Amino acid sequence: MKSLKTLLASLALLIAGIGVVQAQNSTLTPYSRFGYGILRDNATSAQQSMGGIGYAMSSGRQINVMNPASYARIDSLTFLFDMGVDVTALWQNEQAADGSKLSDKQVGGGLNYITLQFPLGKRMGMSVGILPFSAVGYAFGNTIENGYTNRNGSGSLNQLYLGIAGRIVGGLHVGVNVSYLFGTTINDTYAIASSGYTSLYEDELAVRDYRIQAGLQYTQRLGNDLWTVGLTYTPQKSLLGHLRTYAYDVTSDASSLLKSEHKTNDLYGLAATYGAGINYLHNRRLMLEADFTYQPWSEVKYQGEKGSLADRYKVAVGMQFQPSYRGSYLRTVQYRAGGYYNRDYLVVRGNNVREYGASVGLGLPVPGFKTMVNVGFGWVHRQAHPSPLIKENYFNFTLGINFNEMWFRKSKIY
Repeated sequence: MKSLKTLLASLALLIAGIGVVQAQNSTLTPYSRFGYGILRDNATSAQQSMGGIGYAMSSGRQINVMNPASYARIDSLTFLFDMGVDVTALWQNEQAADGSKLSDKQVGGGLNYITLQFPLGKRMGMSVGILPFSAVGYAFGNTIENGYTNRNGSGSLNQLYLGIAGRIVGGLHVGVNVSYLFGTTINDTYAIASSGYTSLYEDELAVRDYRIQAGLQYTQRLGNDLWTVGLTYTPQKSLLGHLRTYAYDVTSDASSLLKSEHKTNDLYGLAATYGAGINYLHNRRLMLEADFTYQPWSEVKYQGEKGSLADRYKVAVGMQFQPSYRGSYLRTVQYRAGGYYNRDYLVVRGNNVREYGASVGLGLPVPGFKTMVNVGFGWVHRQAHPSPLIKENYFNFTLGINFNEMWFRKSKIY
């Protein structure tokens, strides 16, 4: 009965979180005006502290959505629930045409994800949750002839997923995630003339679609060490939804002057995703992993054209060290660190957008329970290349709570 109540409460929190995740958005960069915004990689707070690794990570105590094959590692008596929030501080610098330097500082944050995982037997596991896919958030202006423009963007694309995995034989595990991709992004441009006349042009992209991700993990023991190789694949597809374009005379508060609506499947697409990682676990205490992600965005349509987006490459490395499973509190803390380099899919004025970052974090066990509180701190630098355009530096704080309960254990009568 206790397990059923826990599951129902978790599902209720998951459903409630759908609206919260949509409403809260920590993205603050003008670069999010392009493409579908800033992409996310399904990393939990613990994984973000390790550079965003996860393709080969397998643990019965942490949910790893990056590779659905990991769900089969869960113990047959364990129930996991993980949720995370983040806070981001952004510093921006840009050199104007007249040589002056412009700078800005912003802060944002909110709920990031909600996931849960439970066993389906000794060889199978299942996970369900909601995660961000991409996010848009910016506000900036430009001077034009006889006036100026203000540009504002908001919204996000999210994915509600259901995943299942099983152990095939020995150390071979396979899994699949089926995701419902939904959300709306809005890009507004206000044209304000010197005479006082103001026009608003608005593009609204509403997405309702499905995606499938397949994953594989193979683990081999060598003495006290475990080596795991992980692979994932998400196929390329056309993006289903609607694009609506409006134009308003704001000054006279007139009705819509232009309203166009059409389906997106002939105009927009999602690139295939290839992920690979290798994980080394020494004596159950030291974990090291290296990951590589490739997405050929140049092969899909965006606004009806191929080649307007760039192929994306990402390399990430991370580690976790836990001195002991017993003993003093500090010896049971999990210490994490990592870093990554990302050549993004965005192209701005003929420039590729690049970013790199580093992170550290702690997994803090709750005394008397298997629950873990994950805290992390990260720094990210983003700018275009070869022309740097806007230079951005981020400082991120992430907080995640990973509830770990014995689900199916029967109570003993003494």
